[in-house]
Amino acid sequence: MDIILFGMQGSGKGTQGKILAQKFNLTSFDMGGALRAMIASGSDLGNKIKTIVESGELVSDDIILEVIADFVHKQSADQRILFDGIPRTMHQMTGLLELLQVNGRDAFGLLIKITEEEAVNRLTKRRICVDCKTIHPGFYEGDACKECGGHLESRKDDTDLGSIQKRIDAFKTETTPVIQAFEARDHLITIDGQQDIEAVTKDLIDEASHLFK
Repeated sequence: MDIILFGMQGSGKGTQGKILAQKFNLTSFDMGGALRAMIASGSDLGNKIKTIVESGELVSDDIILEVIADFVHKQSADQRILFDGIPRTMHQMTGLLELLQVNGRDAFGLLIKITEEEAVNRLTKRRICVDCKTIHPGFYEGDACKECGGHLESRKDDTDLGSIQKRIDAFKTETTPVIQAFEARDHLITIDGQQDIEAVTKDLIDEASHLFK
């Protein structure tokens, strides 16, 4: 069973995804990293994506699904995948589930749920490492990245309340229907994401460990 991590911006799904991947030997799929790797590969698809990105346009759902397909086809049949931040839309969900089914796979959703108010609070306080891109929550007191020692700074789109609200609104209008579709299939576990990191991790493991057996 593959896993899809859902969560509003600031929910901590990136942090929890790394923990789950390490504990249960999951291969993580991160769209941003996958796009960068595809561009660096110099393949026909990578060059196509590079042209789109350099033009300032958004990568289409169809190309995103091509990138996912390339990733899935490289995994062994028994290697489970953790998808972080994908699918974001119903169109992406339909394409992803069809792709997984063709490859004899299925996916279960894990939702780390926080309120909109909490999302804004966390996003305006978190910092990111300029080198390894590790995100550090607002309560992290150090000035250097805990992973590589790099410099920490706030992301531009985390200091603009208008930008933050736009991202939250997109999650509510585009991704919430995807989450509801997984719930309707009885393929969703919801975890209270307003707890501290350790408590969220414990709940995820307690509630979802049967999916990894």
